[in-house]
Amino acid sequence: MRLDEESFKDWLMKKRSSQSEPQEQAGAYHVPIMTPEVLSGLQIKPGGIYVDCTLGGAGHTRAILSQLGKEGRLYAFDQDADATRNLPDDERIVFIGQNFRHLQRFLRLYEVTAVDGIVADLGVSSHQFDEAGRGFSIRFDGPLDMRMNIQQVLSAAEIINNYDEKDLHRIFEQYGQVTNSKTLARKIVEERKKAPVKTTSDLTSLLNSVSKGNPNKYAAQVFQSLRIEVNDELNALKDILRDSVGILKPGGRIVIITFHSLEDKIVKNFFKHGNRDDSLADGDLFGARARPPFELVTKKPIGPSEAELKNNPRARSAKLRIAEKR
Repeated sequence: MRLDEESFKDWLMKKRSSQSEPQEQAGAYHVPIMTPEVLSGLQIKPGGIYVDCTLGGAGHTRAILSQLGKEGRLYAFDQDADATRNLPDDERIVFIGQNFRHLQRFLRLYEVTAVDGIVADLGVSSHQFDEAGRGFSIRFDGPLDMRMNIQQVLSAAEIINNYDEKDLHRIFEQYGQVTNSKTLARKIVEERKKAPVKTTSDLTSLLNSVSKGNPNKYAAQVFQSLRIEVNDELNALKDILRDSVGILKPGGRIVIITFHSLEDKIVKNFFKHGNRDDSLADGDLFGARARPPFELVTKKPIGPSEAELKNNPRARSAKLRIAEKR
């Protein structure tokens, strides 16, 4: 049964009002976000083929598997080797230890040319934030790393110590909306001449001398911008959206959970217009507008319920959007 936007809203209100117990957590690794909304958005068919682009703690993965029949298949991606510890022991699942940006290419290796649904939870996992050695958080002292795939060369330390002032300014301004990004870039270039910036504490100490407003918020914005650059997150998102058009069956669903405005804007525009800009898709030689490949299921993003936020405050900035392939 297909749920239109109004039906989905009605279902969601009933579902949330009936949830009196906290969501089950997928171990200490990561708490899955808006799982009922993800499942309803995907409209899972028991014999369908689905893709979880971000295995993480396998919360969404297990939920999808619970609704699949024996003939159903689930392909799970994750470039973080740590996520493999959470892989369910289930013959219906195929794990692909790669960045989801290569979605279509790797699915073709398994002779999969069309799928019924795709979900991508774009947030950093709780495990990554809580492991000091990964360098994602301002709360711990550790190497200035931030690589989701530890096999790649580029790290946050490489960026801080080797990017020129212009490029540092660009990433702080574009990816973190840092108020004084130009001043910060200049300060980093000056300070690294004295000694390399190697750890998260090295960086946060440097930030204290130039931060504007709330020091923790300022540092979080800088760390976010570095993480996005290290992992090329926005381009990876654009790649998966492009691939989804070719890999989803007509009527197939895509569910994306974002955690900052840059991601959400890209998803919103792609779902609405068929491109990454706030405009209609390009037309043909005669000026006719191409029809966008998706039909919106949710015109506005869905956020977590108050009950979920009480159990998982880290979900506060999450936005979920759903679209259906025409």
